[in-house]
Amino acid sequence: MTGLTSMEALKGFDIDAPRWDQSTFMGRLKHFFNITDCRTVLLPDSRLDEAKALVESCRAGSVPPGTTVEQLHYAKKLYDSAFHPDTGDRMNLIGRMSFQVPGGMAITGFMLQFYRTVPAVVFWQWVNQSFNALVNYTNRNAKAPPLVARWVPFAAVAAANCVNIPMMRQQEILNGIAVTDEDGNKLGHSRKAAVKGITQVVISRVTMAAPGMIILPIIMQRLEKYRFMQKITFLHGPLQVMMVGVFLIFMVPAACSLFPQSCSMAVSKLEPELRESIISQYGDRVSYVYFNKGL
Repeated sequence: MTGLTSMEALKGFDIDAPRWDQSTFMGRLKHFFNITDCRTVLLPDSRLDEAKALVESCRAGSVPPGTTVEQLHYAKKLYDSAFHPDTGDRMNLIGRMSFQVPGGMAITGFMLQFYRTVPAVVFWQWVNQSFNALVNYTNRNAKAPPLVARWVPFAAVAAANCVNIPMMRQQEILNGIAVTDEDGNKLGHSRKAAVKGITQVVISRVTMAAPGMIILPIIMQRLEKYRFMQKITFLHGPLQVMMVGVFLIFMVPAACSLFPQSCSMAVSKLEPELRESIISQYGDRVSYVYFNKGL
């Protein structure tokens, strides 16, 4: 159909209809190869706005004279790559799926290169998680209820803790942590103890953030309905910061108190080799081992 400009060629053309069969893997693959083309991030906003205008005019049934089907397909490609499907707003460049290749390539390369020091690992993990959070927010379902949208940051914090804490403490998971008897005598290293301790830390961190990030959005949504709050929108940010601080004053110690700092685990639940070693040395005199779970 390339080069056809007659009205007959465009008659009945549905610009929102999938160009390829979306019920098949190959059809979906072609579709996403099309809209994630990283070359589209080099185009100026003016070119993207032109594509959007052409798509919207086609939807309205008013296609400019001389327009070809291929031009419409290309306009739809640019539209899908740069504009949010729910709101129609132009998405920030870094958050677009078409930026995943250059963005992910650069960040992953730096993470693989700069791994030798803790500050470098922490910094590039922060960059990576910030990038992921921006991509996830940019490509969210924008038709979600306002309150649900306000809870997105909590979901991001919870997910980040589930990833970051085990990653930062991966050596403990791989090599195990020191376990002792109740008198402090070292018995060996246990990977299962590390997993238990890290799991408890993740739960504590998520709990620490939960009240402020779940309850505060409900409070703010209700307060923003009042006229006096609508007049001081510039104070909403500082107000939320202060209220989060109030929550954290109580939640930091409360969350840290959920589990004992000196965690315990039954010898029967340890790795077979460590369990056998303890039994061979102490018999049934040692039923539990103890270890520092971290914070």
